[in-house]
Amino acid sequence: MEPQPTPARPAPTAAHTIETVFRLESPRVIAGVARIVRDVGIAEELAQDALVAALEQWPRDGVPGNPGAWLMATARHRAVDLVRRRETYARKLAEIGRDLQTAPPAYDAPADPDDIDDDLLRLVFTACHPVLSPEARTALTLRLLGGLSTAEIARAYLVPEPTIAQRIVRAKRTLAKQNVAFEVPYGPDREARLGSVLDVIYLIFNEGYAATTGDDLLRPGLCEDALRLARVLSALMPKEPEVHGLTALLEFQASRTAARTGPDGTPVLLKDQNRRRWNRMLIARGIRALDRAGATASGAPGPYALQAAIAACHAHAYTYEETDWRTIATLYGLLAARAPSPVVELNRAVAVSMADGPAEGLRLVDALTAEPALRDYHLLPSVRGDLLARLGRTAEARAEFERAAGLARNDRERQLLIAKLHSLTGH
Repeated sequence: MEPQPTPARPAPTAAHTIETVFRLESPRVIAGVARIVRDVGIAEELAQDALVAALEQWPRDGVPGNPGAWLMATARHRAVDLVRRRETYARKLAEIGRDLQTAPPAYDAPADPDDIDDDLLRLVFTACHPVLSPEARTALTLRLLGGLSTAEIARAYLVPEPTIAQRIVRAKRTLAKQNVAFEVPYGPDREARLGSVLDVIYLIFNEGYAATTGDDLLRPGLCEDALRLARVLSALMPKEPEVHGLTALLEFQASRTAARTGPDGTPVLLKDQNRRRWNRMLIARGIRALDRAGATASGAPGPYALQAAIAACHAHAYTYEETDWRTIATLYGLLAARAPSPVVELNRAVAVSMADGPAEGLRLVDALTAEPALRDYHLLPSVRGDLLARLGRTAEARAEFERAAGLARNDRERQLLIAKLHSLTGH
C-alpha cells in the first residue's frame, strides 16, 4: 500500500489572522488613541471598533501590508471624530496641541515607532496607577497590555468571568473619575509609580510560575505575558536599573520552566531538576539584562536586581552540588536589608541552612513562626519540615509536612507535600 501524502495544513482564515494581529497590536493602538481621548476605557472601545472594521473589510479586500498601522489609523480617525463631536474643535486643539493638527497616517504607512513607544509607556503607567487596587491593576494590565480577553484572565486566575469584568470596568471608571493623567510621571513620583508597574508584572509572572490555586503548578501563558511586558518596558526605559533587574530575574526564572514539572505535571524540586533542560538562551538573556542593571545603577542594587543575582547563582551552577549557597545567603541578607519581608527571611534561612547546616537554618526559621504574615503560608512548615528531617527529627518533620499540605491551595504542591510525608512514614 502506497503511503498517503500528509494533508496540507489549512491556511489561516482571515478572522484568525485578524485576531492574531489585534492581540499583538492592540496595546499600541490603545496607547496611541488614549493620548488623543485621554481615557483608556474609551481608547479600548475605539480599538475594538477598529477590530470590527477589520473583520468587515479584510476578508473582502485582503489583509493590508501593514495591518498594525491600518488598525492604528482607523482607531485614530474615530478618536479624532469623537473629540470633534464632544467638544469644539478649537478648544480641543488648544488642549492637546498638535496631536489633532497632524492627519493620521495612511493605513499602509508605518506609524512613528518612537511616538508609539512613548504612548505605550504612558499606558503602562496608567494601567498600573496606585489609585487602583493590586487586583485591578493586574486585570487591567493583562487586558490592555497583554491583549487577553476577560474570559482568558478569569481562567488564568480561576476567578469567575463577571468578577474580572467588574474589576476592569471599575478600574477604567476609577481612572476617569480620578482624572488620572495619561502620562509618564517624573521627579519624585516616578520611582513610586515605577515600583507599582514592576510589582504588577512580577505578580503576573509569579502566578504563572507557581500557581496559587488549581490543578496545575505552571501557567506558561502568564509567564510569557509577564516576560514580554518586562522586555517591552526594558526597551522603553533603558536607563532604569530595576527594570533591567526585573527582566533579568524573569529571564532566569523562565529558563527553568521545562524542568520544573515531570511528564504528568508533578513538581520537580530544584535539587532534582535536569539542568540540561534549562533554557540556555534565556539564561544568556538574563545575564545580559543583569549586566545592564549593574551598568545603569548609580548606587546599591535594588530588590529586583538582587533577586536576579540570586537567580544567576543558580543558573551558573551546572549541578545542584555546585551551587554557591554562601553567596546566595549573602545576597539574601542584602535583600532583607533593602526590602525586608518575612518571605525573604524564610528564603535566607534556606540558603543559610545549605551554607552552614540545617541547625542554623532552623534557628532562623523558628524566629519566623510567630510572624502573622506567614501564619497560613504553607512554605513555612514545609521548609521547617525539610530542616527537621535533615536533623533526624522525623516525628516533628511529619507534623510540619502534614500542616503544610493542609495549607497548600495548589493541588500539585499539596501532592508533593503528601509525598514527603509518606516518605518519612514509610508508606
